[in-house]
Amino acid sequence: MKDITFSARRQKTELWYLLGAFVVANLVNLWAITSYGAPIKEMFTSFFYVLTFTVFLYALSVIVRIVVYGIRSLIVNRKKLKTNNSL
Repeated sequence: MKDITFSARRQKTELWYLLGAFVVANLVNLWAITSYGAPIKEMFTSFFYVLTFTVFLYALSVIVRIVVYGIRSLIVNRKKLKTNNSL
């Protein structure tokens, strides 16, 4: 079987996506706390819910990026096919 390796650049990019998902999850948590008038200690007690939501957001971003990449590659391949057929 072939080993799959990720470059350092790809790892940094994925970590930035994960950090972004974590920040968004914390902002959603802070919004919920202020909207419902909960005590600020909820920021710390609901940390595992924030982590779970972070994983969900990250997985959603991976799915969206895969779909966008697939559609983009289909469009590029279709353009290449049209230019090859016109010769």
